[in-house]
Amino acid sequence: MDGSRPWLAGMLGLALVCMAPISATAETLATETAVINSSDALEAREIVRRADEQMRGKSSYVVATMNIVRPAWTRSMSMKSWTKGQELSLVLVTAPAKDKGSVSLKRYREMWNWVPAIERIIKIAPSMLSQSWMGSDFTNDDLINQSSIVVDYRHQLVQHESIEGDDCFVIDAFAKPDAPVVWSRIRLWISSRHYLQRKVEFFDEFDEQVNTLTTSGIQEMGGRMLATKMVMIPADKPGQRTELITHEAAFDFEIGDDFFSQQQMKALRD
Repeated sequence: MDGSRPWLAGMLGLALVCMAPISATAETLATETAVINSSDALEAREIVRRADEQMRGKSSYVVATMNIVRPAWTRSMSMKSWTKGQELSLVLVTAPAKDKGSVSLKRYREMWNWVPAIERIIKIAPSMLSQSWMGSDFTNDDLINQSSIVVDYRHQLVQHESIEGDDCFVIDAFAKPDAPVVWSRIRLWISSRHYLQRKVEFFDEFDEQVNTLTTSGIQEMGGRMLATKMVMIPADKPGQRTELITHEAAFDFEIGDDFFSQQQMKALRD
């Protein structure tokens, strides 16, 4: 549950939702903004790294709702997610009843799903990373943060643009040769003030746009600024989207590596 669609398991963790922790105090944010505006010293990779850490921190816990919207129906799921660094992620579905107890786990380069209905742990092969997660517009790669937007891509600062009055760096991330990622190119709009991802476009191996992620509802949560609403929109499916809304978040707490285990997948309860 990084295709990063960087973010997610940042989006949770998808997320989500992808960056060194940045304090949300006005003084620190003003200092960071002055540094960015005074020079172009920060390289594109550093900007992306900071944005990733802003969503994740050293560890994170998120309570969220996912709304899967289709032309004829809408389905909602509640979930909780935990992350530790860039390598460990776990997502627990808490509702509805038919999906409750489903768990996705990522440890380093491997991913598994626990399906309580059949009491089985299923390993996700690399070829399955681009498949839909729980019927949503997020992929397995997005929600569990499988690949690293920082490590598996090279970065180029393209320009500056404004989104809802928020000045943003526009950065292209190109997949490195042989990197185990879903997207060949990702274009990111990252706020120069809070280092938040405000918009992300995802491109396939033919450089055709597949999905667009937008973020909104910027507010302080868990001691840092967050985009509390993310919307993933497929390019070729009119009337279809998936919303990820964050209700609660905490960061930088102690959590052991053993929490992110197959044993924990089967034992975890709401």
